[in-house]
Amino acid sequence: MRFTTMFRAIAATAAVALAATGCTADGGGESDTITIGASLPLTGEFSQGGLDTQRGYEVWVEMTNEKGGLLGKNVEIIVKDDATQQETAVSNYNNLISQDRVNLLLGSQSSLLNIPASAIAEKNRMLFVCPSCGSPDMFNRGFSYIFFSQQAIATNQAKVFAEWIANLPPEQRPKTAAYPTLDDPFAGPVVEGAEKILSAAGVRTVYKDQYPATTKNFDSVVNAMRDAGAELVVQGAQFEDGVNMIRSMNRANYQPAFLYQSSSPTYGQQYLDAVGPDNAEGVLFSSSYSPLSDTPDNAEFVRRFTEKFGQSPPEDAADGFAAGQVLSAAVNAVGSIDDQAALADWLRSNSVETLLGTLSWNSDGSPKGDFLVGQWQDGVSQVVLPKDVATSDVIVRWRGGAL
Repeated sequence: MRFTTMFRAIAATAAVALAATGCTADGGGESDTITIGASLPLTGEFSQGGLDTQRGYEVWVEMTNEKGGLLGKNVEIIVKDDATQQETAVSNYNNLISQDRVNLLLGSQSSLLNIPASAIAEKNRMLFVCPSCGSPDMFNRGFSYIFFSQQAIATNQAKVFAEWIANLPPEQRPKTAAYPTLDDPFAGPVVEGAEKILSAAGVRTVYKDQYPATTKNFDSVVNAMRDAGAELVVQGAQFEDGVNMIRSMNRANYQPAFLYQSSSPTYGQQYLDAVGPDNAEGVLFSSSYSPLSDTPDNAEFVRRFTEKFGQSPPEDAADGFAAGQVLSAAVNAVGSIDDQAALADWLRSNSVETLLGTLSWNSDGSPKGDFLVGQWQDGVSQVVLPKDVATSDVIVRWRGGAL
């Protein structure tokens, strides 16, 4: 679940072609290979999420080819670097279609990049399964070929968390809340959705503001939240801003009872290393994925990813793999890639089992489900809500302690 603001970076654009056996830049055509194209932010502000997604795509390609590929053909994927720039993402998808002549597309990483990129797919009537495109603005344009391969859009990302807070006993429920958020097409709606639910439950908003992506020091924001007496902080964060927020909270000796961050904690070990185990303890977040889940292909994905990259798969990697699962389900069910409107129609009418769980879609390509709620506990990212899929039966305050 990673998305950002209107950021522009100066970076070289590179093309990386990943296949199960090596690198390639060949098109599909009438060959015995199905070629998939994607643009990802391998450099720039979103490089960590882009690299993780690329790894998820790579493992999906390897596992797919080991099972016989798609429609009996080997699969390869061409990945181009968009450097976290919208114009480059648009150029990359145009080139993938017109020059590389790919057969299928997978999305980029973030709503910022996928909003313009998906318009290229729509213009060319090509299916566009995106692993990270939860902004409501993705789905209000009347497009027919977009499908978001996570459980819910941004306005519903914090729904399960906010409803849990709203239903706490009065003596445990926070009375006041602060809502700092990155100026971003995804982070903003996450915070707005949470505030709507919590305000209706009587949790009073005492601070609310947006900050630009260039913000590095959050001392003034933290001092304002502390002075306002916010007992709950809901931050619409990407990665670095979430880390820097916690560092500022430490400097101000500010410890609200609850801290929720929309994306930063889902970066796994990178987040834990950046903030430290003590500061990560009790941080709540919404997540599409848990390495502990008993879902299709997850055990093999975790094993393969850990062997290949030396760490447990982060959320973005799993989201990339799931996007591949959705794409392959549609292709195998329809039995052809020639009519991509048929692929889109099939997805609108069916559900797909993925390592994120069962996914299904509305007519506009937005998903119908709910996110998991995670919490860092003793250095481990646990699922705490919903209870029927929880990997931990307790929920603690930020930095530990009973509610």
